[in-house]
Amino acid sequence: MRLSRAEYKEIVRCTEQLRPTRQCMKMLKDRFPNHSQSTLLSIFSLEYQKRTKRTISRHHAPDVIESHYQRYLSEAKAHPTAPVLLELANEVDLSPALMARIILERFLQGLDGEMPSKTVLNSMLKEPSLIPDQILAKNIYQCTINDCCYGPLVDCIKHAIGQEHEVLLRDKLNERNLSFLDENQLRAMGYDKTPDIILEVPVAVEGHIVHWIESKASFGDDHSHHTYLNEQFWSYWNRFGPGLVIYWYGFIGELDSQRDRGILLKDCFPTDIVTLCHATQQHRLPENHNKDNE
Repeated sequence: MRLSRAEYKEIVRCTEQLRPTRQCMKMLKDRFPNHSQSTLLSIFSLEYQKRTKRTISRHHAPDVIESHYQRYLSEAKAHPTAPVLLELANEVDLSPALMARIILERFLQGLDGEMPSKTVLNSMLKEPSLIPDQILAKNIYQCTINDCCYGPLVDCIKHAIGQEHEVLLRDKLNERNLSFLDENQLRAMGYDKTPDIILEVPVAVEGHIVHWIESKASFGDDHSHHTYLNEQFWSYWNRFGPGLVIYWYGFIGELDSQRDRGILLKDCFPTDIVTLCHATQQHRLPENHNKDNE
């Protein structure tokens, strides 16, 4: 879905007071019924992550951690069946999954007298049944399943969605009988930083030549798109030539301003692909691809 900047800002304004819970996502969907759930969730996640980066440091102050932890202990003792940790996270405007991490780390520190390893901490967050306190384990689980922006469940879902759209892209290319190399094949050839797809025979999309395609299972906002431009897309352009980026969950339309310089944005697989002449237009991969880190 291609949104105007005005449409995007209207959605962002409505996310400012929302928490990263599935109930809040339902409220957002009710407010914007013509936009897909996936687009709204992606926009909200990006905005909430920006908000979190601005405020997370205060929740990691030792006195604040101790205050959160003692508050949790008191509430959990008084109401052992209530989702006290989830309610506390919402009250102080912190991601439930991040609150769960802070409280679990403090709990484990109290058991052993030292900071737990990331391996132990992450394994317990992924599998709360490993936590040697059933009430805390239940609260950690509640925070994890109710957070739509952070946590191990969200990480797994994002990874699966990313893989799903890469498979979708390959299927679309195969349907059009377009010859290509995917990221795994390119890595096997020695490339360390590649787009998802390199077309062995370039194509034209809306009059623009495309040598490579990058799949993004997210919404393209200003911050993320400019980050991708600087860290990925211009590097691909410099090495492989002009290309296409698919933001499957949409993007701000005004960001599609680099077409003449060789980067085209779409929100779906293009339907007007024209295969260019193999004999004259085939794009060659750089010969010195394995010299990048020398």
